[in-house]
Amino acid sequence: MSSLNALMVAIDAASRKRDEALQTVQERQRAQQAGQAQMDQLQSYAQEMQRRWGAHESQSVQPEVMYHQYQFMERLQHAIDLQTRVMADLAIRLETAQKALMACELRVSSLRKVVEVRRRDIALAQMRREQKETDDRAAIQFFRRSFGLQLHEA
Repeated sequence: MSSLNALMVAIDAASRKRDEALQTVQERQRAQQAGQAQMDQLQSYAQEMQRRWGAHESQSVQPEVMYHQYQFMERLQHAIDLQTRVMADLAIRLETAQKALMACELRVSSLRKVVEVRRRDIALAQMRREQKETDDRAAIQFFRRSFGLQLHEA
């Protein structure tokens, strides 16, 4: 029974670790969603700026304004490139957290399976002990009856 208690303690610890891993996965998913929202916002803004300046192509624009526009678009593209790298990093972190969660869930599942097998073994051993006790009592009663009958016959 003490091994069963030790296994239950191990299951509790593994369950807590699994719950922490699940929380980490959820946090990473939220971070990835926030990162994607930021990426969408940057891309949307870049498209909007392209549409605005595309409408001005037929009009004459001062060179300084064009220079600043190109500079701004380069910075915006740089921000998009940075956010792309951030998203890749977030994807790696999420995948790592998901693998850790799977490992934790496998550990909990394995420990529960061991407990199930141990409980089954304990129940089987108990059943065998009870059967042996029943058989022993029946044998004793049989011998008493047989011995008692032999005394009366003699």
